[in-house]
This record gives sequence, C-alpha cells and structure tokens, in this order.
Amino acid sequence: MATAAAPNVDIAADPDILRAIVSAVESCLTMCDTTARCVGYSTVPVRDPGNVTGLIGVHGDVSGFVTVNMAEQVARAAVAGLLQEHFDRLTPQVVDGVGEMTNIISGGIKSGLAKTPWAFSHVTVPSVIVGSNYQIAYASGLQFLSVVFEHKNEEALMLDDRMIQVAVSLIRL
Repeated sequence: MATAAAPNVDIAADPDILRAIVSAVESCLTMCDTTARCVGYSTVPVRDPGNVTGLIGVHGDVSGFVTVNMAEQVARAAVAGLLQEHFDRLTPQVVDGVGEMTNIISGGIKSGLAKTPWAFSHVTVPSVIVGSNYQIAYASGLQFLSVVFEHKNEEALMLDDRMIQVAVSLIRL
C-alpha cells in the first residue's frame, strides 16, 4: 500500500520573535505586579478571545504591528498592579493602562528584536479596541506569531477570563 507524502509544512515559530514576545510580556507583567505563563503559540492568525485589545504599529526595516489582547478581568488586574489602584469595572484609566501596557510590550519586543532580521526602529501611538466580534485582516506574506499566556487570577472561573494573547505581524520592506 502506498502512502501519500506529507506536505511541506513549516509550523515552527521564529525563535527570535517568540523569545522577544515572551520576554516582553513577562517584563511588563512584572511591572504590573502580576504573572502569566506561556501556554502556546500559533503561526497563523487566530481569534482574539479577550474584549480589550491594544494595537500599535511598528516600522523601520520591517513594517507591521503588535496586538495585545486580553480579557477585561486581566486588564483590570494588570492595570491595578501598574497603577496601584483597584478597578471594579472597565474605566477610561483601565483603557489607558492597556494602551500603556501595549507600549511597554511593544518596546520590549523592539529591544528583543534589535539585532535580528526582524528589527524595527519606530512604534506608533497605541490604540485600544474595546469590544468583541471584530476581525483583523492580515496581508499575505507576513511573518505572524501569536503567543498565548494564562494570567494567574484565582478569581476567574472561565479560561477565557484569564487569557492574554500577544501577536506580532511583520513584513520585510
């Protein structure tokens, strides 16, 4: 019986981008007085499970963007640690805090990729999307990596309420 040849599929993450994302998220969450553990990654765009998303453009020798998607509970907890305040609900301060976290994570990724082929020199001002049921359209030819983290939050019963997803999409110019 003949067997079909396996398709030529490369699903490995770029190790430089993966290390940069994990390091940047860990560093940012330390500033927020909290932690999360890396639980997986995807090299193809996946659904953003959280309802708060920071988005920041990057450019230089490469162009693209970084997204930081999280559940509202994670956003409130992380921003509370960052600002040393308590938040019972999503407020303008929490939304601004998610923008600042996106800036911190993007800066960490920028530093982590500085001596790699994926280095970029500039970042834009972050934007924050609040809500769900949106889609981001990605151009073909992008180097894409989404890394998923589970936030340490004993109060969150549902898995989606503990998730942080950081995605980087880059294209060489």
